[in-house]
Amino acid sequence: MLDLNYVRENLDAVRSALSSRNFDAAILDKFSELDRTRRQIISDADAVNQARNAASKVIGDLIKAGKKDEADTKKTEVADLKTKQSELEAKRDEAEAAMHDLLANLPNIPAADVPVGVDEKANVEFRKWGQPRDFDFEPKDHVDLGESLGILDLERATKIAGSRFAILNGAGARLERALVNFMLDVHTREHGYTETLPPFLVNREALFGTNQLPKFEEDLFHIKDDRGFALIPTAEVPVTNYHAGEILDMGELPKYYTAYTPCFRSEAGSYGKDTRGLIRQHQFEKVELVKVTTPEESDAEHEKLTADAERILQLLGLPYRTVILSTGDMGFGARKTYDIEVWLPSQKTYREISSCSNCGDFQARRMNLRFRRNGGARPEFVHTLNGSGLAVGRTWIAVLENYQQEDGSVVIPEVLQQFMGGMTVIK
Repeated sequence: MLDLNYVRENLDAVRSALSSRNFDAAILDKFSELDRTRRQIISDADAVNQARNAASKVIGDLIKAGKKDEADTKKTEVADLKTKQSELEAKRDEAEAAMHDLLANLPNIPAADVPVGVDEKANVEFRKWGQPRDFDFEPKDHVDLGESLGILDLERATKIAGSRFAILNGAGARLERALVNFMLDVHTREHGYTETLPPFLVNREALFGTNQLPKFEEDLFHIKDDRGFALIPTAEVPVTNYHAGEILDMGELPKYYTAYTPCFRSEAGSYGKDTRGLIRQHQFEKVELVKVTTPEESDAEHEKLTADAERILQLLGLPYRTVILSTGDMGFGARKTYDIEVWLPSQKTYREISSCSNCGDFQARRMNLRFRRNGGARPEFVHTLNGSGLAVGRTWIAVLENYQQEDGSVVIPEVLQQFMGGMTVIK
């Protein structure tokens, strides 16, 4: 959430930033109107309070002078003023709640170095790694490969659950588990993350904290009871909220967490996109990276987090490129995002496999997560960062397609063979 005082004092800058994100900046007119109303109400309430105090003093003087009838009349006046003050305070609370709701629906302000653009066409390639393989045969996509090997069953998954679900069997299921274990081992042993296993159900407060609510209500799978639970769309939600409402000591920062979880998304608004195979599923798996740090270190930590995610692809020998998302393509809560895109031979293009975002203090304000520089210092909001390290299903796809052989078999990358019981080829 944006800081109310920042928005109030920098309306033109905020208006420009929102416009660059394809967001209707006219909402700031409503913000200004509410702010003026709130300030007037506060001024009126202060005047009423001063009148009450003055009248109370007069009552005391009248009682001392023995003028009981006049004092009683004045008491009626004070009671009326008290009622008026209560009414003004209720209106103030109403205006503040409306301003809070408005701020909750405003996206983050992009960092100064984010390219300005309407959509993904304005994204800027940051770096590339690896050379796409030159096949001497026509490469198959992961669906044809997986079904011919007997490790992917989409038809029975549709029978059991519906479209956009999959069943992995045999070596396919083991490859998914191998990728999870491999990613977690690298991030914990080499990159210094603490592994955590969070709940897969979260409450509305947690979803608000990481900005899934209120904007993305329809993208969630909600539990139909009175407790307000929803299935997590990403481990970012429970892990980033781990310290919600706390004041951390500066010496504890930065904090690094990694978590494997299944993820659940309704994919509202994506009908017709990536309907074939595992690219866009209602249920999928990720290994998530989350950082909590100080404002002055967040940019450097963002670069490190992105490099940590890239390292997985490097160890797997999968070509990729990293792009900086434009203002029109960034997620709601991000101030800057790197997308890592892996090469898929069947599509002859790079596809997203991780988004690594610096959210600044946007999420910290929503979840009231702060730190203190020393014993007597005023608490400040932390900066939060997150990224996939990586999306497991899409990594599974990339391994099958990039390591396929002409006979339809798939070579297991060397770094995964220890997690596959020594298996070197799926055939």
